[in-house]
Amino acid sequence: MCSWFRSVYLVCRREFRLVFTDAGVILFFFLLPTVYPIVYTLIYNPEVVREMPVAVVDNSRTAASRSLVRSIDALPSAHVVGYASSLSEARQWYASHDCYAVVEIPRGYDRSIGRSEQAVVSLYCDASLLLRYRALLLDMTQLQIAFDADIRQQAVDIIGEPAYAAMGSASSVGTNAVFIGDTSQGFASFVMPGILMLILQQSLILGITMLAGGRAERRRANGGIDPLGVAASPLATIMGRLVCYLLIYLPMTVYVVVWIPSMFALPDSGSFVDYMLFVFPLLVSSCFLGMTLEVFVTERETSLLVVVFSSVVFLFLSGLSWPMYAITGFWRALASIVPATWGVQGFVRLLSHGSSLHAVASPYLHLWLLAALYALTAWLLVRFRRQPS
Repeated sequence: MCSWFRSVYLVCRREFRLVFTDAGVILFFFLLPTVYPIVYTLIYNPEVVREMPVAVVDNSRTAASRSLVRSIDALPSAHVVGYASSLSEARQWYASHDCYAVVEIPRGYDRSIGRSEQAVVSLYCDASLLLRYRALLLDMTQLQIAFDADIRQQAVDIIGEPAYAAMGSASSVGTNAVFIGDTSQGFASFVMPGILMLILQQSLILGITMLAGGRAERRRANGGIDPLGVAASPLATIMGRLVCYLLIYLPMTVYVVVWIPSMFALPDSGSFVDYMLFVFPLLVSSCFLGMTLEVFVTERETSLLVVVFSSVVFLFLSGLSWPMYAITGFWRALASIVPATWGVQGFVRLLSHGSSLHAVASPYLHLWLLAALYALTAWLLVRFRRQPS
């Protein structure tokens, strides 16, 4: 038993030396998880659209239409840049990027309101950037509901509620939006908790497979023997390497899951202990997955082809940008064997919704099952490829 623990220590020490003497591995293990979260979050900041230029085509030119325009200009997502004489002129403003939306108020807008008829205000919005379209459409809808309530209240005050009800007008439908987790409805707050888990997995696998590529190149140059290898059992080999990677990544995990949300005011409703307990099996399963993927790596550069290519695929399979129930059976099965899939689903609930570790028991147990599965595959591959003493 003492000999086995000594072998684990020697493998761990050897792996530390290989990591800190390889510039490529240092890039993936340290620079990538340090810089990528900052770069991604800065790209998505500011999280919501504010003061988007809007042109108004007012064909009514009445006090009611001017009141509507002032209300539009007061919206947090809109800023009225001016009145266009016609819709054709507004299109020219849009083509020259002087505005990103056009509001057309019809002729007879005031008269239709006075007669308790429906007045249609048209909104033309640039949908090339979904954030602009979503923010302005949501605010305009809320403004429409507020105006409708005011108009109905004025009618009730003038003619009385029984008479107004006898006119057959439909009652207003009140809405109340309560945003859970992502209270600001910002894109970074929505997507970054999941991307953080994917960054941890992909950077780990990239560094591990690059180390494997270096071992493969040394074996080819030395008749099938790695001169920097340690004579240890397969189990001691994978455990020693696991200890090395965990000692490196635990501090990086604290930086990624605690400091990054604090730096950028992302949702942070959970507890530090739950974060670390949940991410730990993600790190273990990602380490063993990287050791399993070594069989496909014959050169250092191969790691980029094996891992970087799969990053976008893993992002879609995680259910972050496309719901899991809408994914077909084959892709859902593939997603279930990727640690980041369960890491994204569980960590988003912890970070944004304030769930406890008990509430994310399903993804947590799946991560431990994947850790056991990939530990077995890594042990079998190391045992099969074990070099002669």
